[in-house]
Amino acid sequence: MSPASKRLLSALFTIACSAAGAADLQQPATVRLDYTHSGNALSEQYAIERVLIEPLPWPGDLSQPFDNTNRGNNRLEVADAKTGDLLYSRDFSTVFGEWKTTEEANKLSRGFHESVRFPKPDRPVRVRILKRDERNAFSVAWSVEVDTNAQEVVRSLPPAPAQPIAIKVSGPSPQKVDLLILGDGYTRKDMPKFEADARRLTKHLFEVSPFKERANDFNVWAMAVPTQESGITRPSTRVHHASALGTRYDIFGSERYVLTLDNRALRDIAQYAPYEFIEILVNNDTYGGGGIFGQFSTAAASNDWANYLFVHEFGHHFAGLADEYYTSPVAYQSSAARMEPWEPNVTALRDPARLKWKQHVHAGTPLPTPWPKAEYEAYSRDYQKRRAALRAANRPESEMSALFREDLAQSNALFAKAAYRTAIGAFEGANYEASGYYRPAMQCIMFDRSEQFCPVCQDGIGEIIDLYARPAR
Repeated sequence: MSPASKRLLSALFTIACSAAGAADLQQPATVRLDYTHSGNALSEQYAIERVLIEPLPWPGDLSQPFDNTNRGNNRLEVADAKTGDLLYSRDFSTVFGEWKTTEEANKLSRGFHESVRFPKPDRPVRVRILKRDERNAFSVAWSVEVDTNAQEVVRSLPPAPAQPIAIKVSGPSPQKVDLLILGDGYTRKDMPKFEADARRLTKHLFEVSPFKERANDFNVWAMAVPTQESGITRPSTRVHHASALGTRYDIFGSERYVLTLDNRALRDIAQYAPYEFIEILVNNDTYGGGGIFGQFSTAAASNDWANYLFVHEFGHHFAGLADEYYTSPVAYQSSAARMEPWEPNVTALRDPARLKWKQHVHAGTPLPTPWPKAEYEAYSRDYQKRRAALRAANRPESEMSALFREDLAQSNALFAKAAYRTAIGAFEGANYEASGYYRPAMQCIMFDRSEQFCPVCQDGIGEIIDLYARPAR
């Protein structure tokens, strides 16, 4: 790494820790374990690729090493190699885990690059990747011993490809949630637009509860590596643009699903800013986004619904919130099993007396809770046909936006007359399924393009903020 890059990173961490005491400035290094996760619908394998020391110290709070939120399909555990004592844990999900539920996974095997990060230990450790089993409990899927002082550990890294921008600094990184906004599809001429997009969407995020009330628990950084052309790849329209992050539309055959499958490129860029969470802004006006818990989320920054996309997809990535809608086509295959979901905002309602959000349910609210489901589905079937026709004809994005506004207005008018309009209960239809899964509220930003999280989703978000942000002393 060049001397200039080292000076930049040192200055960046000083800004992030400007209010920190001596203990915070002695944060350990950040270790990243890169590995390959491959398989199909029936089996999966892991193989280590490399261990490296990232340029910046660990951004997290060392006083909160263990994740007890029970979210995600996977769990990282870092344990003392000799004693087995647990040193660090975090829950997460993966792109492989989503791909595994697609039709393609029944036909062939694929490999995905993945990473886990943790504070550098002072001893050899055993890194374990756990996954949920048929009981919905975590069991070890892969285990590997790691000596972060070994000769093969990568310590020399190339210069930073872009300079981070401080969007919002509330305090030292170890005491705050660090959100990194990355840009993809922005040319050098587009850099002022990227910064404006990042600032605009950050502002909106902190206008939505509970982020509004917890704004001072966050730091926000922004960084983008310039591209040669504006916008990202969209294969369904034969648009192919090279970009540093490799973000694209049409993931798993879903025209609106935007992800990057190049995890190594993502991590190699993100490591030059303090971060625990990442949202990628793509420089496109076509509706689209995506979010993987504990990995990253994406949003089309120039779309008319960018505010909604940014917050909704961040809800997936940040708090592991489930989609509550069920009439839109998705890439995943339905399962006959109705296991109780780990996501905090959906339930199989096997035992109404033990509903996971029962503290929000008022006495007298029936479970399941009645709502105008048949009328909603009748309208939604027509709406989805019109939406598909617009995309098939490659109509202007303004027509799609108008259809979305019409759909939200129709839902609002229908729900306004419902008896349990403002109640928290168990409303059937969630998690991409019309029956068998239930959501807490009739409307929420995880259900449609409304503007607020329901109280249950707010609780789920607050628990993650508490895991990363240290209360003021």
